[in-house]
Amino acid sequence: MMNFLVKTIANAGALAVAVWLLDKITLTGDSTGRKAGTLVLVALVFGLVNLLVKPVVTVLTLPLFVLTLGLFTLVVNALMLLLTSWLADKLDLSFHVEGFWAAVLGGLIVSIVSWALNVVLPDKD
Repeated sequence: MMNFLVKTIANAGALAVAVWLLDKITLTGDSTGRKAGTLVLVALVFGLVNLLVKPVVTVLTLPLFVLTLGLFTLVVNALMLLLTSWLADKLDLSFHVEGFWAAVLGGLIVSIVSWALNVVLPDKD
């Protein structure tokens, strides 16, 4: 349970950095508290997408991972971020990623920041 909480917080922080750095990734809300709540909910959706969908996509595209020496990971991360944006829209969460290239940059930012936060945040599990 602690590991899940740490990963969700790390994802929320990483998504916040992507929103802050990229104009085409947006989070709207009328207050800081509402934006923070939306970020946590989007982080939960993103975590579920990465848990359920990403392994299937990774297995199905394994030859492309090998062929590109792992660089296809950027494309898969972008697709996971776009899927999260689509699901957020369906769940009426005010998070949006506009376009594939914004998703590629956002996926790269989220991966780096999430990794860094997971290094410094406690992990009891």
